[in-house]
Amino acid sequence: MSERDETEARESPSKRDEAPAIDTVPSPCTKVCTMDAATGYCVGCFRTLDEIAAWSTLDDAGKRRVLAALPARHAALVKRTA
Repeated sequence: MSERDETEARESPSKRDEAPAIDTVPSPCTKVCTMDAATGYCVGCFRTLDEIAAWSTLDDAGKRRVLAALPARHAALVKRTA
């Protein structure tokens, strides 16, 4: 190994030394995980099963689209059960 290669090896962290990626858009999961049969929404986070399953593969924009829909779903579920 040349002196340059040794210097680069010392200065460049390997992939295994890097910190794990942190989700920039956190999951709305509340660990309730009970589906409402009438709406198809989780009563904890108000996502559909498809949205829950896809969450880890969605990009940040997709996650924000899902999050934007949740307040209206929550309100509808509360209204329906009141």
